[in-house]
Amino acid sequence: MVFRNFKLVVLFRILLLTATIFLFFYALTLSYLTTPFLIGLIIVFEIYSLFKYLDKTNRDLASFLESIRFSEFSRSFKIEGMGSSFDELNKAFNDVILDFQKVRSEKEEQYQYLQSLVRNIDVSLITYQRNGVVDMVNNSFKKLFQINSLKNIHDLNEISSELVDTLLTLEPGNNKLVKIQADDDILQLAISGIEFKIHNKSIVLVTIKDIQNVLEDQETESWQKLIRVLTHEIMNSITPISSITSTLDLMLKDSKSHDTEPDKDSVEDIHMAIQTINKRSNGLLHFVNTYRNLTKIPKPNFKIAKINEVLSDIHLLVKEEIKASNVDYKVTVTPESIEFNADTKLIEQVLINLIKNAIHALEERENPLIRVKAYYNKRGRVTIQVSDNGQGILPDVLDKIFIPFFTTKPKGSGIGLSLSKQIMRLHGGSITATSEIDKGTTFTLTF
Repeated sequence: MVFRNFKLVVLFRILLLTATIFLFFYALTLSYLTTPFLIGLIIVFEIYSLFKYLDKTNRDLASFLESIRFSEFSRSFKIEGMGSSFDELNKAFNDVILDFQKVRSEKEEQYQYLQSLVRNIDVSLITYQRNGVVDMVNNSFKKLFQINSLKNIHDLNEISSELVDTLLTLEPGNNKLVKIQADDDILQLAISGIEFKIHNKSIVLVTIKDIQNVLEDQETESWQKLIRVLTHEIMNSITPISSITSTLDLMLKDSKSHDTEPDKDSVEDIHMAIQTINKRSNGLLHFVNTYRNLTKIPKPNFKIAKINEVLSDIHLLVKEEIKASNVDYKVTVTPESIEFNADTKLIEQVLINLIKNAIHALEERENPLIRVKAYYNKRGRVTIQVSDNGQGILPDVLDKIFIPFFTTKPKGSGIGLSLSKQIMRLHGGSITATSEIDKGTTFTLTF
């Protein structure tokens, strides 16, 4: 007979065991010895059978947990003939297994997607541990360095020891430039990375981009802009000199052909022409000397300084000029305790140049205002801004203001902003400009 209800089966087994125990004690009252022994064996068997029956759910639960532990989600559970409560347990087991199968399938799909993305992205990627052991490199990395596989960072020593040192000492969030001179090629690599932990293991993820073509394009564009400015300045001096010398040559040839001495007016014309040539030659010489000075910026002498004090010193230097121009001058430093590591003399030179440019831009402007502001930007970097409410700078002019010798001032040299840009580069920072017509211009120094 098959019992389909767990409770009835357990109750029947307990009643049967009770009756057998009663029979055992009854047999002891008789004079038979064999009968109690046999009944005792039956009792032991019944107890063993009852425990085994009850332990079946524990074995199923243990098997279920082992399936989860070892990710064996292909099996299913069947607990039959145990009653409705065990049917619910059976359903719960299988539902959990199905959910795990679904989650595992989704994770596998995501993993395959990310693997495909990493392998085929056009940026070189590499992950490795701090001891140099490589976990992963993508196809772009292999193509860039012409390798089939990489197990350790030190294996790149054959390509570049500088690259190896950079990768092993790279700080998270920092950017590095590494130049590699190959037999028939040059690589200009921009390297950046982040660091994270997986299972208490520190992993460094680094992206590497070859920016050689970008640098060459920018360098070519910069040279073209510089050559255009140089050509313009030189032609401004050479053209009148060439014209005047041609005129002098004709005058002297005419005098020589007539075998006569130049008259007083001719002598005066020749004298004025020579003065003009001398003036333009001196102007060209000054231009060349200015260009020479542009390449002789001293190496910065870095020290920790308070921006508040630097701006106060600058105010004293430009105070009279600001007063004479009737300009409203405002300075804000937030917080007042901001410090930066810089050559204060060079930075003062930059700021004074920007303030004087602002004063010039505010000529004939109603309610002229210059605002100097120091603060931490959203990336936590020290920033100084010099703003004015002048007429602004045209977009096509704004693109050229940092080119050496480019100027919109009649008496300007065109090297002030170029010098400022070089000084900021020596400080590891940058200078940028934004402008709106009739609203003003803002120069931003970021350290």
